[in-house]
Amino acid sequence: MADEPVRVLTVTAHPDDTEFGFGGTIARWADEGRLIWYCIATNGDKGTSDRSLTPPQLAAIRQKEQLAAAKTLGVQDVFFLGYPDGELEETREFLGKVVRVIRQVRPDIVITMNPYPVTRFVQHRDHRIAGQVAIDAVYPFARDHLHFPEHLAEGLEPHKVGELYISGTESSDTVVDISGYIDRKIEALRCHRSQMQNADTPDFAERFKMNAARSGEPFGVPMAETFRRIELRR
Repeated sequence: MADEPVRVLTVTAHPDDTEFGFGGTIARWADEGRLIWYCIATNGDKGTSDRSLTPPQLAAIRQKEQLAAAKTLGVQDVFFLGYPDGELEETREFLGKVVRVIRQVRPDIVITMNPYPVTRFVQHRDHRIAGQVAIDAVYPFARDHLHFPEHLAEGLEPHKVGELYISGTESSDTVVDISGYIDRKIEALRCHRSQMQNADTPDFAERFKMNAARSGEPFGVPMAETFRRIELRR
């Protein structure tokens, strides 16, 4: 129905990826009445220099941090797929889990990570695989009932996503003005204490404000997050 809120699903590799990449967009869209869910592929159990922490301990910490960050931004719920950090593979099992989440949430928009290498920085392998599997799950796998037919037995019908937003590309064509939401993005990032040793310093906030200003400059926007937007055939 035309008056139903827009439904959004993000698919990322690690706890904190969503806040880093597009936390301002999530905050803005949630305030505008969109309903937002996260799907996070790995448990982030390797991302520390603290040798006193075991992977299970770190995974538990990072899940708690992610739930706090999602609450800060106004997210409905978080799906944790629980794969080990650094061990994400492009498997049918992983694809099926993402397809299941899409069929549960039934999003109008899916946001994910750029699966292709870029020249500005080295892309984490988990990021590339999460992005590729998310794109494949959107089209054609979530759409066609003969893919993962076991979902039908669970009461999950096929679903056609309307728009795909890809973050972190060098060919962005869509901008979201986050000028009024940069502080919420920073607040959400500060929830990830295990990853942000300098979270309370002025330099921490300034770093993200400068990045947002740099992203918005080509579009004439004070602070922005940018995406490659793909409209999918219905």
